[in-house]
Amino acid sequence: MDAHNKRCGLNPESEYIELAAEVMGILSDATRIRIILALRKAGELSVNALAEIVEKKRAGVSQHLARLRMARMVTTRQEGTSVLYRLSDEHAAKLVIEAVKQAEHAVANGQTPPHHHA
Repeated sequence: MDAHNKRCGLNPESEYIELAAEVMGILSDATRIRIILALRKAGELSVNALAEIVEKKRAGVSQHLARLRMARMVTTRQEGTSVLYRLSDEHAAKLVIEAVKQAEHAVANGQTPPHHHA
């Protein structure tokens, strides 16, 4: 395999495939998907606001955010005594959106899924 094919991310021989699988694993949690969608909609949110939106305890949301930060999917900004979270870029949100659309297809039972009506 030549070096170009290994570096090109969209080839089956890519050196990024294993890391892509880790990204999918991080996004394979319903709470983290909800966090990504909430941040996509709001832009920036505190842990408390996210906990309220995703209907989970603050401590659990903090743990999910720590995983998302380690994966560089979210970043933080200090505002006074609050820490605000936001998406690092649009890619995690795009992955989540496509996964939700695929889920809609999976349960559509031959009907047109909701995202096709938007």
